[in-house]
Amino acid sequence: MQHLAYSDDFLRNLLGSIHTVAVVGASPRPHRPSHGVMRYLQRQGYRAIPVNPFAAGDTILGERCEAALADIAEPVDMVDIFRRSDVAGAVVDEAIAIGAKAVWMQLGVVDEAAARRAEASGLQVVMNRCPAIEIPRLGLVRG
Repeated sequence: MQHLAYSDDFLRNLLGSIHTVAVVGASPRPHRPSHGVMRYLQRQGYRAIPVNPFAAGDTILGERCEAALADIAEPVDMVDIFRRSDVAGAVVDEAIAIGAKAVWMQLGVVDEAAARRAEASGLQVVMNRCPAIEIPRLGLVRG
């Protein structure tokens, strides 16, 4: 796939096929972008599970925060990455290991090598985009 250029159909199909999203880098602080995006995903009917080792065991937006993707006790459809590009690859490797269907790297997060590894493992990949922007742009608003 041509990274950073995604057709509307590709994004629509991906966002329409997922139910459970792990938000890696989720913050308990309401002013942080990850908090707002997680809240938006919940309002759109997605199950959003926060992942942040510094908030593990706490509750973020009504969900127990896990320390790592491997700690999530249910299948994850998509991993939404709120981490710097230089550490996104490790999160992608964890997403592959837990059998996620897709990885979504937030605005400003790009790792071509990690994207190729994910795609080679059968995952769909989006980089440098935000689902909270794409959902309304694509007319997928549910709530």
